[in-house]
Amino acid sequence: MSKIVSVYVTTTGIDQAERIGTLLVEERLAACANVLPGVRSIYRWEGSVERDDEVALILKTRADLFDAVAARVTDLHDAEVPCIVAWPIECVTEAYERWLLDSLTAD
Repeated sequence: MSKIVSVYVTTTGIDQAERIGTLLVEERLAACANVLPGVRSIYRWEGSVERDDEVALILKTRADLFDAVAARVTDLHDAEVPCIVAWPIECVTEAYERWLLDSLTAD
């Protein structure tokens, strides 16, 4: 299994997603950020079912950087409880994994 993860974050809009993604790539906490507009989220908040149009942000990073990525996203995000979850990458091409690991902060 690879030591990289995709970190899924929902954001309030394209500007927030691009700002967070750009900063994490610049800071070498993420090798890549994908901004996916058009997400419709349905969730329970404070006893009510809510619906919001959001933008998904997918960050590619090392599993051991998840805590740092989550802390930075939390600092930059405007939600009280932002969605920040990681999915392990089980299979990846050697070339992509090498590029990704080389793009991140040193151990």
